[in-house]
Amino acid sequence: MVVTRQRGWRVHTEAGGIRMGYDMEGNGTPLVLLHGFPLNRAMWRVQVAGLRDRFTVIAPDFRGFGDSEIPRNPMSMDAYAQDVLALLDALGCPRFALGGLSMGGYVAFRVMALAPHRVCALLIADSRAEPDTEEGRQRRRAAIARIENEGPAGYLEDFAGQLVGPTTRSQRPGVVQAILEIIGTPPARSLTTALSAMASRPDSRPLLGDVNVPALVIVGEEDTLTPPEAAEAMAAVLPDARLVRIPAAGHMSNLEAPEAFTRAVREFLTAEFPTAG
Repeated sequence: MVVTRQRGWRVHTEAGGIRMGYDMEGNGTPLVLLHGFPLNRAMWRVQVAGLRDRFTVIAPDFRGFGDSEIPRNPMSMDAYAQDVLALLDALGCPRFALGGLSMGGYVAFRVMALAPHRVCALLIADSRAEPDTEEGRQRRRAAIARIENEGPAGYLEDFAGQLVGPTTRSQRPGVVQAILEIIGTPPARSLTTALSAMASRPDSRPLLGDVNVPALVIVGEEDTLTPPEAAEAMAAVLPDARLVRIPAAGHMSNLEAPEAFTRAVREFLTAEFPTAG
């Protein structure tokens, strides 16, 4: 299958028609990459460029981010997952490798819960399977209140600084600015809707032992939001998993150490799918 860059496909979900932005490039086994909060599909540019010679890389925008429509109603991780599945249906993609970072990992787990038969390999990066603690939910509620009272700008600037590790902050300060540029100016409603959905997400740990496809767990060694211990716990329960720790990277490991991240994904998928097409 040979495809070219495409954007702005209209898909239909049970909630009605929505517009979703996405990129699709390359040929070979489909690889779906789900972005983190509060970014969009642009965070995967390096991975798309580095993998499209071997895989069909599909990177959608969640509802409310990038080129996708702003949510009109409350969302859940299952709702974001249903959007992703609806897009893949529209693209004629019945089976795929699935990857997600941070919030993208939460959504990937819900795709596994809703349609496990469609996933042929799983990648979880800088994420966790367990739900928020009460302290975590309180932080998200405080973030929602700040955004509603002050607007998104100050929150986004502060949050972007937390996404990278200390090595990146000291040695690669341009990465934070690049992250802010990718984030852009998402509407306040998109941010608060996603924060609320993450705060109420279900516990995905019961899914892990039933994942019957190869899995790759990646984590930045300096990730403080979803630390290496969370990645190790997931990898220990997944039946067929390998763990890759990326030195000198924090929560945005694919942007802080893009070559190492892309290499890990490529090696994993090439081993599982040695024949292109």
